[in-house]
Amino acid sequence: MFSGAQISLYPMSDDFIGVIMNALSALDPYRDRLRIETDDVSTLLVGTPDVLFAAMRDLFVAAAKTGTHTVLHATISRGCPGEPDDPICQTPALGGPLSPLAERKQQALAAVAQTPVSGQPTAAQFSLYTLGIDQHMDEIYGCIDFIKSSGVFDRSKNFCTKLRGDAGAIFATVHEAFVRFGPPAGHVTIDLTVSANSPTPL
Repeated sequence: MFSGAQISLYPMSDDFIGVIMNALSALDPYRDRLRIETDDVSTLLVGTPDVLFAAMRDLFVAAAKTGTHTVLHATISRGCPGEPDDPICQTPALGGPLSPLAERKQQALAAVAQTPVSGQPTAAQFSLYTLGIDQHMDEIYGCIDFIKSSGVFDRSKNFCTKLRGDAGAIFATVHEAFVRFGPPAGHVTIDLTVSANSPTPL
């Protein structure tokens, strides 16, 4: 299995370098469980989904806590047949057969309900792609049902779903969408944009 995310962090500030550099310390607790590669466009994080989403959440919250309008964009993927297996990505959470959809929705809701509050109000939009399976729309509709009960559903938009709430609950909800829907060993991707402190009216 290979799972990872290409992420870019955008603080809307003249001091964007300082905001980014200070926020990077939020990754320190995860560095021994991630492979991190940075270039001039994005940063690749490779690791298990639980570590990936925790690291993205903490990086985003650290930047947003400055009060700066902050956006994080991520392209997240697991099980891509074009990527080699990587031992750092091995997790029992993505093994075994596909369990019934209703059971997975309940598991996802239970996980989100246990998420600690970060204290950072956040908006997000994301799209889920379960690739290479005939019943992909069943999985997507099941995920939408879960999202609508997650406590952070805002509204449906063209090509994506809008979320609003605490950053902890939002990242937990997207994490559950990533690991619960689509075959455990299958190819699943998410396009995610997260924003805080935007001056744009709701």
